[in-house]
Amino acid sequence: MTGVQTFAPAKEIVISSASEAVDFGGQMPLHQVRLLTGSMLLLFAAILIFLAADGLTMPMRLALMVFATTLVCWTIFDLPETPVALAGALALGATGTVSEEAVFAALGNDIVWLMIAAFVIASVLQASGLVERLTFRLLAPFRRVSSLFWAVTLTIFVTAFIIPSTSARAAIFMPVFLGLTTAIDRPGVTRALALLFPSIVLLSAAASLTGAGAHLVAADFIRRSGGGAPNFLDWALLAAPFGLITSLIACGLILRFFLSVEDRNAVLEAREKAERQPLLAQERTLLAVTALIVLALATSSLHGVALPFVALIGALVMASEKISGMPFRKALKTVEWNLLLFLAGTLVIGEALMSTGTAALLADRAIGMLSLIGKPPVWLVILFTVILATLAHIVVASRTARATVLIPALALPLAGLGVEPAVLIMAATLGSGFCQTLMVSAKPVALFGSMEPPAFTPSDLMRLAAMLLIPFIGLLTLVAAFVWPLMGLGD
Repeated sequence: MTGVQTFAPAKEIVISSASEAVDFGGQMPLHQVRLLTGSMLLLFAAILIFLAADGLTMPMRLALMVFATTLVCWTIFDLPETPVALAGALALGATGTVSEEAVFAALGNDIVWLMIAAFVIASVLQASGLVERLTFRLLAPFRRVSSLFWAVTLTIFVTAFIIPSTSARAAIFMPVFLGLTTAIDRPGVTRALALLFPSIVLLSAAASLTGAGAHLVAADFIRRSGGGAPNFLDWALLAAPFGLITSLIACGLILRFFLSVEDRNAVLEAREKAERQPLLAQERTLLAVTALIVLALATSSLHGVALPFVALIGALVMASEKISGMPFRKALKTVEWNLLLFLAGTLVIGEALMSTGTAALLADRAIGMLSLIGKPPVWLVILFTVILATLAHIVVASRTARATVLIPALALPLAGLGVEPAVLIMAATLGSGFCQTLMVSAKPVALFGSMEPPAFTPSDLMRLAAMLLIPFIGLLTLVAAFVWPLMGLGD
């Protein structure tokens, strides 16, 4: 495609913004302020945990210290998430807080294998161009800009069930975005589409168990807290309606407030005939295999085969040269190993908080303090959890890291006020999926925001986030307080 906008790697943007040393009129540079603030917080945490707090065993103290250190490293020091998570896991193993076997077992956790398989399947679909081509075919009948936006929203939403990474989905849909903006050739529509694509990618991720690593962490915490961990279909039934409605709300807001009446009603020219050509035999096979994989994942409770086994079998079939033309070793190269190692590290930290009894102790003490002001209604506890989880992306950049922090430090303690733990874990996890306020809040936002010339400004992003915040919090609170209990979440 010629004459279209280009984009710089999102990673460069994040690095430059984090490493910039700002001097305010001769005052202390930003990186020194971060170092001083973080060091003071760690010193205070160490004094509180090892000297001031009573009734804690040494494993509890060590688990809390590692937890506090990783949080400071992620937020104040702004260090890369994966090395911090792995360092925390290794520190827990080296000090005996968790066994060495538990540290290495995290790499073999079924969650990690499920994500590996999902990444392989996604890489085959991306390399084949099938998602891009099907998207154009689905969008071909829509001629008005407003109709196109709704169709794009629903199309992106569906991909949450087969592509595990929001970054991968954003990269897959970038050619679609470029093709649409070139064909439409309206600056206002380009800006609105650039806001729409990453927003729907992020919001729709809530619909699928594999939509984000944080969901798998949440499912693991639900299991460890004594509840029935949701499988692929359970998660979809619980969260897909929320993900769909918030995606549609975002689309409606963008159409109403970021497009003129003229742009909304603009009629598009007919697109290329090639988009309406029949699928090739190989593409039809890939589509059929993908459908079978999703069906098998959704019915795992019926046939009894675990989700990771289903996904791995599907990945082996998809990455067969006879099926897709892609060698398995090539598909493995596209797996986001950095994310998987990060996920393994956070699982070890979560294991330490649960197995040492630290999370339970925090919950008991939080209940004791909160009981002094009386027992609040369930809906208020859920609302408080959702608000904090929704705003957490401003402090902690990684969605999985937010879940690792919010579940033991917020959801589990507040569950002692009479709320089902599984409900608060789900609410905190889905709330942490709101991450589109700043350019560096999420990789899909950075990807679409880094084009030259810029498709949208940071103020556009802030404006959209401000309009979406209240409906997002309100809907999630209503679902968690009234719908999930009726569906038996936690039973």
